[in-house]
Amino acid sequence: MTEDMDKATKVKISKLQILEQRIQSLIMQKQTFQGQALETDNALGELDGAKETYKIIGNVMVSFEKEELKKDLTSKKDMAELKVKNIEKEEKKLREEAEILQKDIMGSLKK
Repeated sequence: MTEDMDKATKVKISKLQILEQRIQSLIMQKQTFQGQALETDNALGELDGAKETYKIIGNVMVSFEKEELKKDLTSKKDMAELKVKNIEKEEKKLREEAEILQKDIMGSLKK
């Protein structure tokens, strides 16, 4: 019986480690999208005072209509923020799952 408990506990510990790795991966993704949102927000701020606006397409800088560029940047920012929110939801779910698993493991180890 104790051998089964040890195996079960080892499996739970492995699952917990995988959850922690997934959480770390999500945190890195979230930071990437937060950076994109911040960069885009800064670009939108710079557009307000600009007389001429340009957009880089491939290796070429092209003159671009200010309102169209604002629309593109706002859309890009909204998309990045939406991805951050989705990642935060997933992260919260995984953290809750990890917490439950951790309590279960601690309970098994105390026996």
